Amino acid sequence: MPSNRRHFLKQLGGLAAGFGAASTGLSFITSTNDNIQTNAHTLANDVAAPPLFFTISLAQWSLHKKLWAKEMDNLDFPSVAKNTYGISVVEYVNQFFKDKAKDEKYLAELLKRCNDNGVKNHLIMCDGEGELGDLDDKKRLQAVENHYKWVDAAKFLGCSTIRVNAFGVGTSEDVQKAAIDGLGRLGEYAAKTGINVIVENHGGYTSNGEWLAKVMKTVNKKNVGTLPDFGNFCIKREGGAMWGAKCIEEYDRYKGVAEMMPYAKGVSAKTHDFDEEGNCIETDYARMLKVVKAAGFKGYMGIEYEGDKLSEEEGIRKTKALLERVGAALK
Repeated sequence: MPSNRRHFLKQLGGLAAGFGAASTGLSFITSTNDNIQTNAHTLANDVAAPPLFFTISLAQWSLHKKLWAKEMDNLDFPSVAKNTYGISVVEYVNQFFKDKAKDEKYLAELLKRCNDNGVKNHLIMCDGEGELGDLDDKKRLQAVENHYKWVDAAKFLGCSTIRVNAFGVGTSEDVQKAAIDGLGRLGEYAAKTGINVIVENHGGYTSNGEWLAKVMKTVNKKNVGTLPDFGNFCIKREGGAMWGAKCIEEYDRYKGVAEMMPYAKGVSAKTHDFDEEGNCIETDYARMLKVVKAAGFKGYMGIEYEGDKLSEEEGIRKTKALLERVGAALK
């Protein structure tokens, strides 16, 4: 803290003590100059706030309802993240600018808005580009090539990473073998531009931490890793569906995150519901963050609120407050 700020706080503390109690002193100061109380409160919070072992980012999926409803535009995301939530690192979802991957004019405008607001681009979550674990060699290769444009877009925007899916239909062993090939090929292309390729536990085999860890170990590339998500651990749904249907088998989330953390290049802090104390109901954040910290992680932790009971704004704010509270308490 600059010395002039320390001097200011010292003077303020002396004034407060001189009037008997801190609350009395601050009331007097407020009546004299409203700005002093505001500045003192801000500075005191700056001093008291302990550092976190991670940096909070905002996943765009947290605002998917507003984006699908056209109540918010993709180009506005950097400004909203910074000015509404005080978050300076963002994670995009390609679904919200699907046809813009090669549009340099559009990407330049998006990058300008980031720079104007002091926002850093971290990753692009890529969906709908084919299955990197497809057993059909031709389809798998096409899926690999479909992701090239997002690698290039990520490079243009200053991102370090793209998130992909390692889906496939077949036996666990066959899909795993195919995913190793697909991710390896995409990783080779991405390495040329310094971009990471990471896989999220996103359902099916990918939500089995042991399965995904073996994929990473076999691919064995520095720029190919994981994005552990605290909530996506359904490995089997009714009717064999990938999405929507009731989950009938779930992998242990704490075990799964621990297995993926050695390869993690980001973490997704998923939330749905909260109790009256502001704790996430479905995930014990104190336990989960201990798992993350034990792995030596010091990167970006993306807020991904996906609940229905709270508004997106409330959910994002509660998740941010939870991360700050629990993260600060870990020694």
